Amino acid sequence: MRSYGQYCSIARALDVVGDRWTLLVVRELLLQGPCRFTDLKNGLPGVAANLLSARLKELEAAGLITREDAPPPVATALYALSETGLELEPVLKALGLWGLRFMTVERPDDAFRAQWLAYAPAWFTTDADPDASPAVIQLVASDESAVIELRDGQVRTRLGRATDPDLVLDGPPRAVLGLLSGVIDLERAGRLGLSARGRRDLLTRLRPITQDPTATQDEVRR
Repeated sequence: MRSYGQYCSIARALDVVGDRWTLLVVRELLLQGPCRFTDLKNGLPGVAANLLSARLKELEAAGLITREDAPPPVATALYALSETGLELEPVLKALGLWGLRFMTVERPDDAFRAQWLAYAPAWFTTDADPDASPAVIQLVASDESAVIELRDGQVRTRLGRATDPDLVLDGPPRAVLGLLSGVIDLERAGRLGLSARGRRDLLTRLRPITQDPTATQDEVRR
């Protein structure tokens, strides 16, 4: 294992999770739960199979993930986060919140997956009216679908389609996620290609946990 060779907890942590793709492997295991190798590779577009295999071996050796041979019909190894690995969730949440300021530009070659659409509202928003009636919001971005469920003051998300959503947000990822994270407002999101059908008032219930003051609407490129 490569090491910074410093007696510092930050350096020691980066010795374990600082290599390229490592934290994204943790992200996928947090979002998807126990995964087959192919599930992980599909959730990490651009990673080479041999590099992913190396990262998994390193994480297993460090005690962050476990590997278990699943019985039929799966009949393959399943990777899951250990208790130590699960403790990285607040770290990734903090990193994701900090990274919202860099989401104002959507690059043409950026990959996008449904699980990334689903975790953003669950991690980065709260229900501003916890006593209100339950509501369902359908998200669609780059042909990926996720559902937000507002109930009992909680923001819950899942992949897929809702039967009868109260609000449908459909558009490019940066329009959908920019609106949910508070980086842009509904008017700007509309100019970026977002359509909002149904109860737009529900958007006032989704309150961003934080908003980067440096990422103003003027910074969102057309």
